[in-house]
Amino acid sequence: MMTAEQMLIDDAARIEARLDFLTRHIDNDYPTLHESIRYSLLSGGKRIRPFLALAFCRMFDGDEAVAMDLGCALEMIHTYSLIHDDLPCMDDDDLRRGKPTNHVVFGEATATLSGDALLTEAFSVASSDAIPNALIPHAIRILSKAAGADGMIGGQMIDMRGETERLEFDTLLSMHAKKTGALIRAACLLGCLSAGITSQDDIRYQAAVTYADRIGLAFQVIDDRLDAIGDTDAIGKPVGSDAESGKTTFLTFMNVDQAYDYARDLTQLAVDAIAPFSNKEPLCALAEYLLDREK
Repeated sequence: MMTAEQMLIDDAARIEARLDFLTRHIDNDYPTLHESIRYSLLSGGKRIRPFLALAFCRMFDGDEAVAMDLGCALEMIHTYSLIHDDLPCMDDDDLRRGKPTNHVVFGEATATLSGDALLTEAFSVASSDAIPNALIPHAIRILSKAAGADGMIGGQMIDMRGETERLEFDTLLSMHAKKTGALIRAACLLGCLSAGITSQDDIRYQAAVTYADRIGLAFQVIDDRLDAIGDTDAIGKPVGSDAESGKTTFLTFMNVDQAYDYARDLTQLAVDAIAPFSNKEPLCALAEYLLDREK
């Protein structure tokens, strides 16, 4: 069996090719917008969210072509959020994945429009002819809930509060469940959807939610840890930016060793959630890989 890193690399190449194909049609009457969209969308990265969609699809014998396109739609939403997060009015970051951020290269206005375009295009992909009609309403519901005020946007609003005031620990958990965890949960549920799993009462659906919520939180704990002790070249963004800005993070409440232990416990809970199923090994390996990542 391949390592988690090898699996990510293998699927990332296929995901990148599909994202490239899905965005070739964008009207070249607006070449700067087209270039800006593809600059961020095709900039690499682990492609964890579409990988999760594919992995749950495979575990539950779903349609990989459906999972791929739904995962790509989610990756468009994720990329739009990164473009907007980096803007001067938000986090004001100049570096993303080791490259200048979108607004640094193309300007704030174009970066804003590129993010808007990617968000809109995601729903076009999720409702295309490639997706079975019966699944489209479920896909739209999953994506919109994850990306909207009850998900990522709501989490971002709480995050902004955390820049000027200390958040309570429960509020921090809620923030990350929305800001980061919502898209990870969506990825796992979209993989389930490709196998026709739509009922919240289905034990496979429940296992996906538990797995997603635990690795989503563990991912953020490790992210906060890396912000304190990581390497700028490895993680592709300045180290120490959270502490410098006074943001509330997990390291507000624990030291780096305690943070790792907390993430390790969450990872074990995620692995336990999918233990009853066959073909779970890639998802177990991914959970462990995310725990011990260095970037």
